[in-house]
Amino acid sequence: MRTLVTGGAGFIGSNLVDALLEQGHDVAVLDDFSTGKEENLASAHENGVDVHRADIRDADAVLQVVEAVKPEAIFHLAAQIDVRKSVADPAWDALTNVGGTINVLNAARSLQARVINVSTGGAIYGEASVIPTPETIEPLPEAPYGQSKFCAERYIGLYGRLFGLKGATVRLGNVYGPRQDPLGEAGVIAIFCGKLESAERPTIYGSGEQTRDYVFVGDVVRALLAVLAHNDAHDEYNVGTGRESSVLDIVEGLKALSGNADFEPIFEEGRLGEMDRSCLDVTRAREELGWIAEVELHDGLKRTVEWAKTVSIN
Repeated sequence: MRTLVTGGAGFIGSNLVDALLEQGHDVAVLDDFSTGKEENLASAHENGVDVHRADIRDADAVLQVVEAVKPEAIFHLAAQIDVRKSVADPAWDALTNVGGTINVLNAARSLQARVINVSTGGAIYGEASVIPTPETIEPLPEAPYGQSKFCAERYIGLYGRLFGLKGATVRLGNVYGPRQDPLGEAGVIAIFCGKLESAERPTIYGSGEQTRDYVFVGDVVRALLAVLAHNDAHDEYNVGTGRESSVLDIVEGLKALSGNADFEPIFEEGRLGEMDRSCLDVTRAREELGWIAEVELHDGLKRTVEWAKTVSIN
C-alpha cells in the first residue's frame, strides 16, 4: 500500500516508517525537520523512501506532497508536542496542531486517502474521573496542547461526515523508547536516560507520585499497523498499557538497571498544566483491533537504556 507519514523523521514516525517498510509497504515521508532527525531515516534512505521537506502549516506544500505521493493512507504524526510552549503561546500551538491537521485532511480529501491520526490520551482527558480512562469520558484538557489535539480529532470526524473521508485516531499514553530525544520535547523516560548517561541527577517536578501510562514505541507502532489493517477502524482508540506508573517508579527502575546508587532525584515545584494521574482503558483497541501492549515497563526501560548507551558512545 502507498503510505505517507507526516512527522516521519521523528521519534514515533521513524519507527513506524521502518515497520511499514518491513511489511512491504510503499512509504514516503513529510517532515520539516524542526525536531525530526535525518539519522532516524537511515533505513528509509537505504530503501529509497522519498523524503519531502515541508511544513504542515503550509497548505500548498502539503497538497503538493500528497499529489506527488498519491498515498492510499496517511499517518498523521507531525505536531507541536511541548505542553509548556502551548501554555505560553496557544495560538502558535493551534496553528500547527489544528491548522496543520486541516491542511492534511484537505490534501487527503483530494484522493480520498485514509487518515490515521496520532493524538494524545492523558493531555486530552485531563484529570479524568475514571482511571483507567475509556474513550467515552468527556475530554477536559488541562493545557492548550491537549485542547488543540482534541480539536484536530474533531476535524477528522467532521471530514468523515462532510466529505466521506475515512479516518481514525489513536490516543497515546506516554510513549518511550529508542530515538526519543532526551534534549528535545521528550518524555520523562528519555530525559532521565539522558541524565543517567551523563552521570547527572534527574529533576522531578512535583512530588514524583504523579502517574502516567508508559507505553513502549514498538507497541505503539503495532497499534498503528493494526488500524491500517482494519479498513473499518473509526473514531478514537486508546493505546497504552492500562497500568499506572509513577515518576518515582521510573527513577527506581532506571537506578536498578544501571546499578547507579547515586541516581537520586532533585525535586522542583510542579508545572502548570501537569496532571496528577493518567492511565488509559485500552478495551476498545483490544476488542476491535486485536491489539494489546506486549512490552512490560522493565523490559522497555532496559531496551531504552541500552539504546541510549549506543547513542552516547557514537
